[in-house]
Amino acid sequence: MLPALDEADALPKVVGAIPVDELKAAGWQPRIVVVDGGSTDKTVKVAHELGCIVYHQKGRGKGSGMRQAFNAFLNSENDALVMLDADGTYDPKEIPLLLSKLEENCVVIGDRLRGHLNRNAMTTVNWLGNHMLTWLAVALFGKAINDLCSGYWAFSKSALSKMELNSLRFEIEAEMYTSCAYRDIRIRHVPISYSERIGDAKLGSLRDGGSIARKLIIRRIFPRPYEASK
Repeated sequence: MLPALDEADALPKVVGAIPVDELKAAGWQPRIVVVDGGSTDKTVKVAHELGCIVYHQKGRGKGSGMRQAFNAFLNSENDALVMLDADGTYDPKEIPLLLSKLEENCVVIGDRLRGHLNRNAMTTVNWLGNHMLTWLAVALFGKAINDLCSGYWAFSKSALSKMELNSLRFEIEAEMYTSCAYRDIRIRHVPISYSERIGDAKLGSLRDGGSIARKLIIRRIFPRPYEASK
């Protein structure tokens, strides 16, 4: 699953690097799904040309699109889901590594902070912010995690089915972590490489960092999203 917003330039490189033959040899039947968040460039056209399945999300924001795609996955016959951003920062060749660590009732997170950060992949401010938010998450919930804001996750179907989410934007990963903490979903970590993105960044350091911290605090006070508690 590739969440995308105006990623026409990066998408061919990302899709082309997905090790489809290796995954098939390991017994998987991979499908590549692009979740488009309302792109105004040629993202959708490029995705179709590359043979991807395209989901047109309702509403704006990464969290909205991911939750819609999660629901589609849970209603499918697929056994596992791997998500990574479509901006070229994550290496699709590491998908088999994440899947090799995946078990029942488990998520596997690609760990950038203990992996290989390429030059210029992350600003000093973002590096510090990631560490601070990760520390805050562990302090609030007591469940180990190495890289709270990583966008590279693998899910078993049983683990994802237990998550209760209502995030609209970039705080979605933090909320997935809180669900793991509350629903006793195992987290495994895999060091990964992280590269400079292709195109303009969409994550604002201060504003989005504040939203992530706020989501952690809200979930500590209110364990279940409003929609799930009705």
